[in-house]
Amino acid sequence: MKTRSTRLGLLMALTLLICCTLSVFVMAQQRDSVTNEIVKPRFVVVPKAIDPNMPTPEVTLQEWNGSFMDHNGNNHNFVMVGADPSTNQGALIPTWIIPVKIILSTGEVFDPLAGGPFSPLARTITSPIFDRSTDYTQGGVDLGHTQYIDAFQRGNFWSIVQNNPNSHLLLGGPSAGITILPVLTLNVPAGNGHLGHPFNGHAAAEVDLNYFDTQISTYMTQHSQITPAGLPIFETTDTYLTEGGCCVGGYHSNNGAQTYSHFTYIDHPGDFAQDVSALSHEVGEWADDPLYPSRNSTPCGILEIGDPLEATANYGGYPYVLHNFTYNLQDMVFLRYFDAPAGTSVNSWWSFQNYPFTRICQNGS
Repeated sequence: MKTRSTRLGLLMALTLLICCTLSVFVMAQQRDSVTNEIVKPRFVVVPKAIDPNMPTPEVTLQEWNGSFMDHNGNNHNFVMVGADPSTNQGALIPTWIIPVKIILSTGEVFDPLAGGPFSPLARTITSPIFDRSTDYTQGGVDLGHTQYIDAFQRGNFWSIVQNNPNSHLLLGGPSAGITILPVLTLNVPAGNGHLGHPFNGHAAAEVDLNYFDTQISTYMTQHSQITPAGLPIFETTDTYLTEGGCCVGGYHSNNGAQTYSHFTYIDHPGDFAQDVSALSHEVGEWADDPLYPSRNSTPCGILEIGDPLEATANYGGYPYVLHNFTYNLQDMVFLRYFDAPAGTSVNSWWSFQNYPFTRICQNGS
């Protein structure tokens, strides 16, 4: 009887603990401080069908084909942006940034140019995404002074590039700069956007993703300097996109061969998508899964390398101080996470910041 009572007591205690844990989890869900709507911070990918009958454009994105064999002996092919690391060649991808000014029907304005030399756009241009002065040393291994995405990709294929020092994937124009195109101003109809307070009571525009994507797709057709050879990046500030609810911090997509991306620059430290964290996420995923001519496939799904870490501490962001400003750059998983051989990546790590995964596909894709 004593043993039975003890077991019954333990069972009751465990049941109570589970109930309390679930209750705490539900209570801990993020909610808009004004509307009380549930907030789900996330990034998305918006792949679009490619018409096989469309002619190949005169210029296309520089890409290379690779593959890896998983532990079951299955081969997985992939397409990535840049040059094959084994060729010891560099790639410089033309890059355009388009500031998107959001004006809500209720009069609130969210402008990435506001603030002059300290504006979201200015901070973006001088960030480690484009600046090459940061020296990335991971676990004692020096990956070089370079841009953040290039450092990640070098770590991703360290078994190859450690002997190929000229292998780089860089963003910029002919002189390693980037081009800022004219502002896109969106007067958002009431049915497509509203004011929200999704994180820590801070005001943010919430704009329908489909509406937004239609507007930026039109913009690309109206500016002939944007070609499939490069990457147009649309930047909003303090703006989240909505798709069945808030909050999408960024996405990447394609219109045929033209790949492109959006990110929001949140100027409240600690909030989801703070400074260029969303940009690092989206550019990293674009580099590993540009969507054209097809989507990559692995045991975990497509190569959305940022998603498995976006729900970790600080939304997966790690601080880097540059030009007297602390940027937050998101950690991203290496190919090992998708069941490539461990020795492919630097130090056989699972991710750029050595997140302690214990198995493939642990946090999905």
